[in-house]
Amino acid sequence: MRVASAYYKSELGVLKVTGTEDGIHAVEFTNIETAAQMAAPTCLRECFRQLDEYFSGGRKQFALPLKPQGTDFQKAVWNELSKIPYGQTVTYMHVAKALGNPNAVRAVGAANGRNPIPIIVPCHRVIGSNGDLIGFGGGIWRKEFLLRHEKVVLI
Repeated sequence: MRVASAYYKSELGVLKVTGTEDGIHAVEFTNIETAAQMAAPTCLRECFRQLDEYFSGGRKQFALPLKPQGTDFQKAVWNELSKIPYGQTVTYMHVAKALGNPNAVRAVGAANGRNPIPIIVPCHRVIGSNGDLIGFGGGIWRKEFLLRHEKVVLI
């Protein structure tokens, strides 16, 4: 199956989205300031449409086939992240407990940090046990932006 990539312009900068007909493989934050506007490949069009809806405030949950590459544990963490409701946050401890392993907080943090599909798999909704915004691969400013976009009250 042919892997396709395209650039999506967002309020967070240009995102590189990669996928196949089977699903989305990655969403990457880039340092590209502008990207040529071109039609998204067929397999990415629905993803772009749902991102448009999310950023305009109309979409609270993504409904896309996802094909992230990772270990079984990472995939279990990412699956758990997908259950965090829009506009809410949980701690790394909460995710570890939901996986049935409260001692895996650091491993959960590592898997969260390796999430290849941020925004769609909402790793930005995981915060420190003291409420701090920690550990976001796209930069803390993007995590804060996404949480404020979702109307999360930050202290």
